[in-house]
Amino acid sequence: MRHLVLILALAAPAPALAQDEDGPSLMERGARLFFRGLMEEMDPAMDRLRAFAEDAGPAMDSFLREMGPALMELMQDVKDFSAYHPPEILPNGDIILRKKVPDEVEEKPEPGPNGEIEL
Repeated sequence: MRHLVLILALAAPAPALAQDEDGPSLMERGARLFFRGLMEEMDPAMDRLRAFAEDAGPAMDSFLREMGPALMELMQDVKDFSAYHPPEILPNGDIILRKKVPDEVEEKPEPGPNGEIEL
């Protein structure tokens, strides 16, 4: 959304910086055409995103209302998700998180005295 605001701000008419007496400079006209084309290209994607948000919004609200407290509890209990495999959905619908064995866990580098990390 911030990108769209930036594009709109850049595409909006601005005070003439390098304007000829006959109108906008070639650079300004080119920039306007560029941003107009960019906006036209983005329109279908923004429409799809808006439709998705309208369709998914009620389902997400319901999910967060029902599962939010359990997810918050999980976030407090699990400090490092990299120590777990991705969630698995079993045939009966249960979702499990398998903890990686010590050999599978990636070691995180320790920062040096000045906060630097050797790669």
